[in-house]
Amino acid sequence: MIYGYIRVSTDKQSVNNQRFEIERFCRKHKLHIEKWIEETISGTRPLDKRQLGVLLKDVHTDDLIICSELSRLGRSLFMIMNILAHCLSMGVKIWTIKDGYRLGEDIQSKVLAFAFGLSAEIERNLISQRTKEALARYKAEGKILGRRPGKAKKVKLSGREAQIRSMLNDGLSKCEIGKQFGVHRQTVLTFARERL
Repeated sequence: MIYGYIRVSTDKQSVNNQRFEIERFCRKHKLHIEKWIEETISGTRPLDKRQLGVLLKDVHTDDLIICSELSRLGRSLFMIMNILAHCLSMGVKIWTIKDGYRLGEDIQSKVLAFAFGLSAEIERNLISQRTKEALARYKAEGKILGRRPGKAKKVKLSGREAQIRSMLNDGLSKCEIGKQFGVHRQTVLTFARERL
């Protein structure tokens, strides 16, 4: 199946230019777009929030995605590399018109897939290393890591103090009270210890 993918960032931009380029390219190469995917969304948004993410779950081996340029797939190099690596691993081809990329089954694509995979792994390692260094620095500066200690002002059982106190006085178990309020017995135990 051949897909035409078009993305613009804002409502003020038109999809017409990209559609025109893709249609002209297809006429020249005797191709026919079977399904168009058009979206108005920032390329920085996660794939699961974009129609492109849905498309990438639906594509099969030998499908072809044609877009005007690689930047339409995403705004960061890391995101684009992940998309291309995913497609190459599934045998899905991606062609771009302005950039002239033909990512598919040839040796060049396999080399690029290896380079993309290696680059993505290096980027993940660098992010992990930077995170660990930042956490170590914060710890050395005496900053508290994680969620700040303290009690939440409102919890699931807030406002039911009198009712729970009465149930406990009547001899009901924390498990039975939890079932009545739809919470775990540990929640009732913690609530009783901290708030009653």
